[in-house]
Formats: sequence, structure tokens, C-alpha cells
Amino acid sequence: MYNRIDQENFEDKFLTEFAAKSKFATRRRPEKQDSIRTAYQRDRDRIIHSKSFRRLKHKTQVYISPEKDHYRTRLTHTLEVAQIARTIARALRLNEDLTEAIALGHDLGHTPFGHMGEEVLNELNPSGFKHYLHSVRVVELLENTKERFGLNLTEDVLDGIANHTGSQISKTMEGKIIKFADRIAYINHDIDDSIRAGILSEEDIPKDISNVLGRTSSIRINTLVNDIIINSYLKNNIEMSSDKNEKMNELRQFMFDRVYFNPKVKNDEVKAKGIIENLYAYYKNNFNKLPKDHIDIYKKSEDLKYSSKDEIITDYIAGMTDTFAIHKYMDLFVPKQWTI
Repeated sequence: MYNRIDQENFEDKFLTEFAAKSKFATRRRPEKQDSIRTAYQRDRDRIIHSKSFRRLKHKTQVYISPEKDHYRTRLTHTLEVAQIARTIARALRLNEDLTEAIALGHDLGHTPFGHMGEEVLNELNPSGFKHYLHSVRVVELLENTKERFGLNLTEDVLDGIANHTGSQISKTMEGKIIKFADRIAYINHDIDDSIRAGILSEEDIPKDISNVLGRTSSIRINTLVNDIIINSYLKNNIEMSSDKNEKMNELRQFMFDRVYFNPKVKNDEVKAKGIIENLYAYYKNNFNKLPKDHIDIYKKSEDLKYSSKDEIITDYIAGMTDTFAIHKYMDLFVPKQWTI
């Protein structure tokens, strides 16, 4: 039987000196080790089986409430990030299990209606709101089971989630992979969805970018992934060549100019912003209307019992799916028809 010890020995023999080893993984609350799974494999499983992971299937990536089935959601984005990240980790002989766990958990704190929801909650909550920090709050405190408060993930997974975007830098090589994999995934699948939506065509992408990265999403992903592998092999850092990195950033800026700020996209965001603002104001004025099971979390947890009303309301709204937020808004603010 291939058990946890065998897998830890395999990591010692096969993974590079720069890889994180699961036998050294620590948790803030120590637990008995599993006989079969490594610490990082347990983290991955806890994330996949969590309610917040399941809710990602009804959270916006770019296009709000699309009628057709093939547009990405926050869940399919997460799966694509995990696939890209694992490919890189395997080629670099880094820890695939840690990489996958971070990838699967990196967006658990995302709001309904994509980044617009994040921006609105950041404005409304006096303490601010960042989805990557809220992802940590979700797995540490808000995602509860009968066995535990929080998922009690390893420190390495928490670090990777908290530092997967912006100027933050993860302490592990596996966490550094996610920052690249996230950007590669969303730029290219957002292009694919935008072509499907009729906002873009492949020919709209500047030729100087296509000539370097490729003329389809699959070719671009392959080009960027291979570039990272070639430039990071046996190094204590995750790197991309300057020319590929430059063109990827130019492609990202192109997407902001042509898609993310496109009036067709922004028009729905204005409507969604109103939903979140009204829900927030309602619960500020009617705090007792928050669900009992949500309030009970703060009564039972020592870490949460000093949360402010704004934090409690933010936690509730951030956890909503697009569909739940819309239905809750309809229930609270749209008159119901009287029947005889």
C-alpha cells in the first residue's frame, strides 16, 4: 500500500531542493497526520469539499449571468488555473499537491459579480475588502464543519492564497507559480469568452502580440507555460523571459481597454453594483434580519466574536453567489404580486 510516508520519501528523492516538502508542513492548530494523504493533499481535499468552493460555480468571472453554458465562471477559472499551475510544477519538479491546493483555494473569497463586487465592498466596508485576504478569512474562520471552525489549512497554502496577486510575493515556489498561472488563465479564457460574446475577434489582437505569443488561446497558453518552465528550471524563482512577459502585459492591457471597460460589460456591472449597495444598506439598518446560522458563527468562534457589524455584513454578502444575491434583492426590494 502506497501511504503518506512513501509519498513523503518520494518528494525527498524526486523534487528539487527548492520545492516545499509536505513532511515539513505546519498548521496553526496541530493535527494528527493522515495515514494515506500528505498534508497538502488533505488541504486540497478540504477545499474541494467546502461549501465556498461549490459556490464558485455561480460566481461571475467577467460576464454577469450569461444565458449560455460555455462562459467561464469563477469555478471554471479556478480549475483552469489549477491545470496550468500543475503542468508548470510537474515540469519544474516542484510540489504538485501544494500547487493544486493553492490554485483551488485562491479565489474562495471572491464576491458575487466578479471584481466589481470586490470594489463595491471595498468602498462600503470601513476596513476595506480584498478578495485574496478574504479568501484566507474564508478558509481560516468562515468555512466550518461539525469537526472544526475553519479548514485549518497548512501555513504554505494560506501563504500562497494570500499572496497570489498584486505586489505580494509568496514564500514558496509553488505559491509563486499561481501568480503566473492565474494571469495566463484569465487573460486567455477571457479572450475566448469575449469572442463568444461578440465583443472581440481573434483578428482584433495586435499582430505584434500574436506574432510572439500565438494566434489562438491554446497556443498562447502553451507558449507562456513553456517559457516559464524554460526560464525557471533549477532556479529558486519563477520567471518569464522579458519579451514574453512584455507581450503578456500588453495583452492584459488590451483586454482592459477592449473588454473589461467595454460599455456592454460595464452596463451590467452598474446594475450589479446597485444590488450589492442596496443589500449592504438593508442589513446595516436591519442587522437582525441576517440569517441565524450566519450570526451563530460569530458567537461560537473566539476569533470572530469581536467582528464589527460591517465585517459580519461583508462576510455574508461576499459569500453570496450571483444568483443568490439577485434573488435576495428581488425578495427584499421588488413587490410581489397579490393573488386572489
